Amino acid sequence: MERVLGIGGHFLRAADPVALGAWYRDCLGLDADDNGVWTQEPGPTVFATFESGTDYFGDRAQGTMLNFRVRDLDAMLAQLRAKGAAVEEQTQEMEGVGRFGWVTDPEGNRVELWQPA
Repeated sequence: MERVLGIGGHFLRAADPVALGAWYRDCLGLDADDNGVWTQEPGPTVFATFESGTDYFGDRAQGTMLNFRVRDLDAMLAQLRAKGAAVEEQTQEMEGVGRFGWVTDPEGNRVELWQPA
């Protein structure tokens, strides 16, 4: 059986694609090139399905949620707050998995930040 090798991309609809791309670059440090190619650091990727009625993604109209691995969750959340981003106050810790925090991008997409254990 052929298998996928990894995530090849994540695509977002945006009212202002240039501004949203700049937000991800300026607030999260996502340094994609002019074609959107971003070479990420090696590490785990989680693929999980959720019940259709979950509130975990924030707005129920949001069908997927992007999760980024971070080195230091507290530093990333502080950086986002300093840039005026909509950061949730609450964080979550899962033993053996790591810590989680959330930010909402300017287009209303909830993004999860994960500091692996």
